[in-house]
Amino acid sequence: MSEIIELCRRAREASYALSAASRATKDAALHAMAAALRANTEPIVAANAKDVVAAREAGTPESTVDRLALDPSRVDAMAAGLEQLAGLVDPVGEVVRGYTLPNGLELRQVRVPFGVVGIIYEARPNVTADAAGICLKSGNAVLLRGSSSAAGSNAAIIDVLRSAAAEAGLPADVVQGVPGDRAAVKELMQARGLVDVLIPRGGAGLIQTVVSESTVPVIETGVGNCHVYVDADADLDLALKILLNAKTQRPSVCNAAESLLVHSSVADDFLAKALPALAEAGVTVHGDAQVVAAGNDILVATDEDYGKEYHSLDLSAAVVDSLEAAVEHIRKYSSSHTDAIITRSQAAARRFVQAVDSAAVVVNASTRFTDGGEFGFGAEIGISTQKLHARGPMGLPEMTSTKYVVIGEGQIRS
Repeated sequence: MSEIIELCRRAREASYALSAASRATKDAALHAMAAALRANTEPIVAANAKDVVAAREAGTPESTVDRLALDPSRVDAMAAGLEQLAGLVDPVGEVVRGYTLPNGLELRQVRVPFGVVGIIYEARPNVTADAAGICLKSGNAVLLRGSSSAAGSNAAIIDVLRSAAAEAGLPADVVQGVPGDRAAVKELMQARGLVDVLIPRGGAGLIQTVVSESTVPVIETGVGNCHVYVDADADLDLALKILLNAKTQRPSVCNAAESLLVHSSVADDFLAKALPALAEAGVTVHGDAQVVAAGNDILVATDEDYGKEYHSLDLSAAVVDSLEAAVEHIRKYSSSHTDAIITRSQAAARRFVQAVDSAAVVVNASTRFTDGGEFGFGAEIGISTQKLHARGPMGLPEMTSTKYVVIGEGQIRS
């Protein structure tokens, strides 16, 4: 039996015990994990520092290094996320619908865990704790495969979480790291029957590889080419405030804005405000001819720029003649993650919400709010841009399936 298949088998065994655990037991384990992370902050940060040094020596972009790096405050935030999960309602056992049939059968559709979840992700070691916590609370054993660049960080975090789970009375194998090279990862992707679902979390290349090569069902999380559209009826001061937050508050994450669209009737006034403010914030703008003409040091945008998730202080920009033109641009280039409109027109807002088919459509607010924590879900497993099973930030309910419970008194079908 290969090492990966043995890990999967152990996860399956652990999932049986976890699926029967009470909410009190799971919440106690989450609190124990949070306490253990805080108690082991120093060795976790030390392991992470080695990963960061290696990443920089390998020429890794600083935007990726930012996603990789941990400090005591980020470890504390990981612990706080686990504690927040402990305070949320347990989705397992929730009755989605239920009624009595005419023949007297009682029918209930209830939430149940998937069983074993595999998560393949890049760079961010905080995902290790988030994913382990969400899977534990929703009753799932989890197999975690992070990127090689965060191998030391992830191993340190997983060791802490496993020990805490065991001390709380759960099998340590409810959380496991997946070691090995690409061949090992491919074996995980083909462990159908042992792994119930795979969730890739990272760049477009990783996601496409998992979707293409996996025989295990996949919930596809998507990249974030997010748009901010400044409508003809926008409050321009408000629009600038939102744009700067969406682009610069943390540019390396998937809900950061990557593209700006401005209605032609307000383009002169808005760009006169926005381009200097973006430059002062260190943002490089890649624009169409009208944007280039409106500012200094604006790069000419290519078709690739408009479809790109930069993960950096870069922004594509274009002037459009109508809301419909903005919608068409978004339909062509958006990754269907999060797209926003800034407007005082209720009619424009309604049309934008109806026409833009993204996982989250935002009116008069930053794209940065598309996040499980900001939505009140606790730590998220990822943001799904597909349409089957789950869409948008994936919290606890999205990490369950359902089954039907049918209770009778001897009924037979005629």
